[in-house]
Amino acid sequence: MRLVYFILYFTLKYTLRVFYPRLKTVNSPKGFFGRTIYVSNHAASFMDPLVVAALRRPIVFFMTRSDVFTPISRPLLWASHMLPIYRQHDGEDTKKKNEEVFQTCARVLKYGRNLLIFGEGFTDDVFVRRLKPVKKGAIRIGFNTLETINWKKKIYVAAVGCNYSRPNKMRSDLLISTSDKICLNDYQEEYAKNPNKVITELTKRIEVLMQEQITHVQDIKNTDLHEHIMILTRRGMNPDSFDRSYSLKERWKYSQKLANWINKQDVSGNEALSEFKEEAKSYFSLLKRVKLEERLLFWKIKHPNGSRMKEVLTMIALTPLGILGVLHLGLPYILIKRFVEKSFKRKVFYGSVKLILGQIIMGFLNIPAIFLFHAYVYPSWGLAILYYFLIGIFGLCAYVWMLNFKDFKAKGIIMKMDTSKFEAKRAKLVEKLKEVVPAEFH
Repeated sequence: MRLVYFILYFTLKYTLRVFYPRLKTVNSPKGFFGRTIYVSNHAASFMDPLVVAALRRPIVFFMTRSDVFTPISRPLLWASHMLPIYRQHDGEDTKKKNEEVFQTCARVLKYGRNLLIFGEGFTDDVFVRRLKPVKKGAIRIGFNTLETINWKKKIYVAAVGCNYSRPNKMRSDLLISTSDKICLNDYQEEYAKNPNKVITELTKRIEVLMQEQITHVQDIKNTDLHEHIMILTRRGMNPDSFDRSYSLKERWKYSQKLANWINKQDVSGNEALSEFKEEAKSYFSLLKRVKLEERLLFWKIKHPNGSRMKEVLTMIALTPLGILGVLHLGLPYILIKRFVEKSFKRKVFYGSVKLILGQIIMGFLNIPAIFLFHAYVYPSWGLAILYYFLIGIFGLCAYVWMLNFKDFKAKGIIMKMDTSKFEAKRAKLVEKLKEVVPAEFH
């Protein structure tokens, strides 16, 4: 395990659990080694390799687009277990360079390590709950490795699914699911007869396995329908509208089953379902236009007296620690946020880059706190180091305090609004949902 990978492997567990407090892994591999190619969906750009590597046990090497390998970044990326993959527009000798990389991949697998490959190849600018077509590279690398080692060791392939409620939203949800492994050695005879056929068939099989690990809405035109139903029923993977009595795994299963049901429907040909889809779209567009959040409207319906005592008590309890969080992390947080949002045009990079920069910069900037604590608070190095590691918790308290303050103000505003027409429209929509969607999804 190389130095940077080693550091990130342990420190990111802490940071990611702050970012995704509701976090779960399903069927996660138990060992560090395994000669396995993990093929993952690519829903959230840089966030995907961070969560798959840090929150699961296997030690992995990443296949990464070659244009990020510059003379400055190459040593850091090498120390992070990253391997470049070259595309056609990267130069004339792309094929030769990739052959060299594939040989490196073969060595990685030969000595018991694992590869992590993002089978879709790229991330959408707008997060959607679906899988794009999977490329054949992972299976090719597996068989190339077997040929290199004369089929003397077993090479496996498995599917990984990263299920975010919303990848860039701090304090949202993440579930990572891993399929059972496929042993490529079992296909030796078939591969000898027709390698292209075997590669194509196994790529299709791994694609199906990947779909089973995530929520996959086949038609991108129906992703809004799927999301709107989850919001209205409060049972799925939406980050803002969900019933906390359901576990994250139950919400993930609901999201999957709902998507599978939608995939079987002729939505445009089903008059009732199509009408509901358009009415739901109209309802949520109206809320967006008047800047009214559905979760707040639901809160007002359920709490007609408008009590905001929960927010008040939370802010009172968090104030002392929140002040420490602002003192230690407030200014770096603001500067990092502004830098990332000005430097990256694609919002899909925001969450992961802020997380990494925040961990590194805030971690270094607060090292003097250890010595200050020892000198001016209490002369114990143990307590001083403990205080340092608690700074992240202080920052979290400040962040949660601010969220509660915003909710306190927003709920005060909505209580003064006449929302009767929105409530009536929502009630009508929920009744229609019960007519067009099976009872198991209500």
